[in-house]
Amino acid sequence: MQEVRAKKHLGQHFLKDKNIAERIVNSLLISEPTHVLEVGPGTGVLTDHLIQNPFIDLNAVEIDEESVSYLRKRYSNLSIIEGDFLSMNLMDLFNEEQFSVIGNFPYNISSQIFFKLLPLKDQVPMIVCMLQKEVAERLASPPGNKSYGILSVLLQAYYEIEYLFTVSEHVFTPPPKVKSAVIRLKRNQIMSLNCDEALFKTVVKLGFNQRRKTLRNALKQMIGTFPSSHPMLDKRAEQLNVADFIDLTNWITNNKKLMN
Repeated sequence: MQEVRAKKHLGQHFLKDKNIAERIVNSLLISEPTHVLEVGPGTGVLTDHLIQNPFIDLNAVEIDEESVSYLRKRYSNLSIIEGDFLSMNLMDLFNEEQFSVIGNFPYNISSQIFFKLLPLKDQVPMIVCMLQKEVAERLASPPGNKSYGILSVLLQAYYEIEYLFTVSEHVFTPPPKVKSAVIRLKRNQIMSLNCDEALFKTVVKLGFNQRRKTLRNALKQMIGTFPSSHPMLDKRAEQLNVADFIDLTNWITNNKKLMN
């Protein structure tokens, strides 16, 4: 079943090491009643450990019909939502209550999963996931690294991100060509960035879309006629931390007001 499923599900590789699965589940740090959403349970290697925790109210999202059938036979009491996670309305899934997320994220959609979850940041206090090692390093990267990028900034604005451990390609079926890693995202205490958050996202995206250029050039169409300047404009996007981007966003907002 596992090998058949793995071949059918585009971009997915299935963990077969139960010790690593247990380590991933324990990384959720669940010690009180909590809703948990498992993304892409596949053949249930994480599910086996999740359902043993009496504090976890588990729901699973799975797109593959064959896996859904298999999981329903194996776990008669498991709530399984059949469908595409990226197309779901997650806001009402737990009646607006908080829920943590766990999963072995498919390599080809891992970034999309985070962009899907980001608007629910106040409803999702913790995410534990396994994904491609390079992506994990990017999300946890501090400023100044080449791996630091758009999603690094957007997620680090609201979450503390820990790179937990590296996972060998040999513990998967079929083995991927790259190593994997497990990371944990824990919601920080920042409820508001104290800036125009939509503009903040735009500034971050524009800055990294031309990451080799200074921000003065990358944001040229946005700030070209502003009456004042900002010291961060002489830097590249990868040199700025979250606080720097917030400061730059507020400067842009103030200059827009001056020009109106």
